[in-house]
Amino acid sequence: MPLGGPEVESELEAEKTLRQDLRNIAIIAHVDHGKTTLVDALFQQSGIYKDHQQAVDRAMDTNDQERERGITILAKCTSVKFGRHTLQIVDTPGHSDFGGEVERSLRMVDGVLLLVDAAEGPLPQTRFVLRKAMELNLPCVVAINKIDRGDARPEEVLDEVYDLFIELGADESQLDFPVLYLVARDGLATLSPNEVGRDLQPLVKTILEAVPPPADETAEPFCMQANSLAYDDYVGRLVIGRVLSGQIVIGQNVAVMDGEGGAKQARVSGIFSFHGLQRINHEIARCGDIVAVAGIDDVSIGDTLCDPEHHRTLPRIQVDEPTVVMTFQINDGPMAGRSGKFLTSRQLRDRLYREAFANVSIRVSDGETPEQFRVMGRGDLQLAVLIESLRREGYELCVRKPEVLTRWGEQGKEEPVERLVIDVPPEHMGAVSDALGRRKANMLDQRQDGSRMRLEYRIPTRGLFGLRSQLLTVTRGTALQHSIFDGWVPWAGPLPKRLNGALVSDRLGKATPYALFHMQPRGVLFVRPGTEVYEGMVVGEHCRENDLNINAVRPKKLTNVRASGKDEATVVSPPRLMPLERCLEWVEDDEMVEVTPDAIRLRKRILPANRRSIIRGAKKH
Repeated sequence: MPLGGPEVESELEAEKTLRQDLRNIAIIAHVDHGKTTLVDALFQQSGIYKDHQQAVDRAMDTNDQERERGITILAKCTSVKFGRHTLQIVDTPGHSDFGGEVERSLRMVDGVLLLVDAAEGPLPQTRFVLRKAMELNLPCVVAINKIDRGDARPEEVLDEVYDLFIELGADESQLDFPVLYLVARDGLATLSPNEVGRDLQPLVKTILEAVPPPADETAEPFCMQANSLAYDDYVGRLVIGRVLSGQIVIGQNVAVMDGEGGAKQARVSGIFSFHGLQRINHEIARCGDIVAVAGIDDVSIGDTLCDPEHHRTLPRIQVDEPTVVMTFQINDGPMAGRSGKFLTSRQLRDRLYREAFANVSIRVSDGETPEQFRVMGRGDLQLAVLIESLRREGYELCVRKPEVLTRWGEQGKEEPVERLVIDVPPEHMGAVSDALGRRKANMLDQRQDGSRMRLEYRIPTRGLFGLRSQLLTVTRGTALQHSIFDGWVPWAGPLPKRLNGALVSDRLGKATPYALFHMQPRGVLFVRPGTEVYEGMVVGEHCRENDLNINAVRPKKLTNVRASGKDEATVVSPPRLMPLERCLEWVEDDEMVEVTPDAIRLRKRILPANRRSIIRGAKKH
């Protein structure tokens, strides 16, 4: 009998079945609570940067839009090494509109690190990402970040985190989570809010203790699920996922099992792991590794890669249903084709279906005409990011007003509802309550956090369209709002629309200072002098509720009579800036947003003014 008896032998045997040197963990949090900043600090303290290399700020935000918006849009994999242990990390988005990325990413890990801001506490997206982790029964490590803030309240925030766990139905084992206190920006972690941290070693040690190591089933037949897809210019399509059992080597034949039970054969041409900011080539990957596999072209999200002689089909990745739909169509305006490379409906259709192929939370269907397509997603932000991506790739298109998807349930027609949290100074509470009351929002909670009030509502998703701009106006830019999908409710009836009409150009040409100067009393302008306009293009917001056709290209008549010194100066006020998200909030049913690589314009769906008048008269009749 070996030294130590049968108990020691069984413990040693159990250790052999686990990869003690490896931990797979996802970092989840609300937007701007410090996920990407924490990964930066882990990079620096793990030594991935050479002496001659400069540390990169927000290194995991590799997408241009992520850096511009300051949010994580795509889930990304990386790894860092501390001693003999390797942490494979998945940086997930914090916004619920990109929840499909979260749901796919959590399938690859054995635990989660939940970051919560020490001042703001748990917010709607905190609830969303934590609920997804608890549904998969993943152990959780809680880190309260930004304890160096002047308004930090770590003890109260910890109580709110416990309340959130209990509200989501956590059991005793899930409530027994370790807690750390971080200043992720400086790379500091402690076990007490009253201590001063020196580095992130307490965090690393806690993760190694709380997150179980993956089971080592290398001797079993190979199996892996396609959790994400990527593309490389040199090796082609990449399938990203975690090796759940067995091992995979270059040149190996694998079976691709789709959702209908069909099997296709493929051959592995490359295996890559993620370390820091690099993608490293390997000859072999073992059970527990998160890798990207090349050579498998005909694959979809959720497909199972397995040994050809041992077919196995894993449960498909289930994501929440989309709640918002928008109609995309080709650009048929007078300025179409001036700056874009992809102009036809076939090109737009192929690109949209490719997006739906790689993103399970987006769905695409054909519209009423061959030039139209219905794109469904989690929210208007997700669709705005898609539109901006198409614009930067060289596509020209028009998009209509966002609409909510409805369904028929036990109570008849139902629509999605959101849980909305608003932080606002106390002096603006009346204006906020008035704006939300008209949108049929019901207050759930109201409390004071420091010098600000936190208001919690339940509001139909339709009520959020255009709400952000209105709240920024009535609160002088001081309101902060966050929302998350919260189920379905009976149809709430009509909601108030935009109060003001549009100033619409009635002819083609360049806007002149003289014409715009005389239009300023009629409303707010969206264009500046010299902007090319056309008939049916919206150039401003009318001060009244009706639309007004205007001549925005009228020049000043010149005569040979000398002007007197009392002539009024032609001074045009700066126009209101209308970025893409604000345009999507502003448009009504009879309007569209024209998106091209070099411009974003507002326009009427029917351009000729006489045709719009005929249709408007017919509707009244």
